[in-house]
Amino acid sequence: MAEFDYDLFVIGGGSGGVRAARVSAAHGARVALAEEHKVGGTCVIRGCVPKKLLVYGAHFAEDLADARRFGWNVPKCDFDWPTLRDNVLAEVDRLNAAYTTTLESNKVEIILERATVAGPNTVRLASGREVSSRYILIATGAWPAIPDVPGSEHGITSNEVFHLDTLPKRVLIAGGGYIANEFAGIFHEFGSEVTILNRTDVILRGYDESIRDRLLQISMIKGINFQFNSTFKSIEKTGEGLHITFDGCEPMDVDLLLFATGRVPHTKGLALEDAGVKLDRNGAVVVDEDSKSSVDSIYAVGDVTNRVQLTPVAIREGQAFADTVFGNKPWRVDYHCIPSAVFSHPPLAGVGLTESQAKQKYGAVRVYSSDFRPMKNVLANRNERALYKMVCEAETDRILGLHMIGPDAPEILQAAAVAVKAGLTKQAFDDTVALHPSMAEELVLLR
Repeated sequence: MAEFDYDLFVIGGGSGGVRAARVSAAHGARVALAEEHKVGGTCVIRGCVPKKLLVYGAHFAEDLADARRFGWNVPKCDFDWPTLRDNVLAEVDRLNAAYTTTLESNKVEIILERATVAGPNTVRLASGREVSSRYILIATGAWPAIPDVPGSEHGITSNEVFHLDTLPKRVLIAGGGYIANEFAGIFHEFGSEVTILNRTDVILRGYDESIRDRLLQISMIKGINFQFNSTFKSIEKTGEGLHITFDGCEPMDVDLLLFATGRVPHTKGLALEDAGVKLDRNGAVVVDEDSKSSVDSIYAVGDVTNRVQLTPVAIREGQAFADTVFGNKPWRVDYHCIPSAVFSHPPLAGVGLTESQAKQKYGAVRVYSSDFRPMKNVLANRNERALYKMVCEAETDRILGLHMIGPDAPEILQAAAVAVKAGLTKQAFDDTVALHPSMAEELVLLR
């Protein structure tokens, strides 16, 4: 049997790669991991974690305003962006160090330089050194997509947004997905004038229509602007900011342009195809159910495969790979009923089939809903309603989907997703006594 420098070489230090490396090493494999930036990947360094911390910071704007109705004599408060920014970046550094320590304590060798594939069992490092490995795991994630428009270099993406020197007064966000809507809420609460521009008239494609319509309605009432069915023509830097022209709407002058126009698998320049690895038309590594590519010794997990672009999915794929290849405990990730959330203002969350998807698959469905004003909003005199929705199979009343928008919706849905995944019926919720007074009790009172 050929001798290799390593049993596993992981390219990419994000959530999926770190989990695969750590567990493979725990199973006794000799593992190296190459990362050209910081260990932790998109989620920890420039994605979910710092974004959620900004969301927490933004919520104080509404909480401080509401506090007066609850008897607190809150003086006018000034917001200091550099304080929040620097504290968030310090937390990112702490997590980077923690991930690094975890890998090192599991005897994973960390190589902080770019790595590319030089063959089925060979990796070439930026320094020019080549190493061999029995298996290679591609875990390089995804990268923000930027439209091919004159002047697009004047915009930024979610990669750079956490490092802004100052808060912009006028923000244009391109896109209609979760990143666009989350940062629209964040910037709006920080006092910026925000416009979302989308090439279609649909936001948050894939989420239940009633829930996304409610977010659009609430966002517009709050003062976030939406410009639909519009595309870029040109972006020009001026002395005052950016002058942008469009097909579909009038020109705009803004201080910041944020591209939130999707994310593409980060495979460019890895030389995968030269090694025989098949990529799809979006550049994603084509893999089988065990995350194996078209080359037997090369695997891929996480966003780079474009299966489900969610951190917990990448972690499970990394775990399944390690257990299957090195742990003698083969198993596969179940992609059915994966919950997801959008940390907008207010947040929304969903699991299972939307009403539209359920009707297409099952024909007859029953929909139960609760459209209510959370108790806190009532006393705060905030006319903002939550919406909970349960989609059931008509014949059996088995829950096919659960969708929510309102305060703490993601926290509530995580527990409820267990019931949907387990295939419970509406009756199981009806049989559960309500926990009163809470927003979550609406789930067992749906009619």
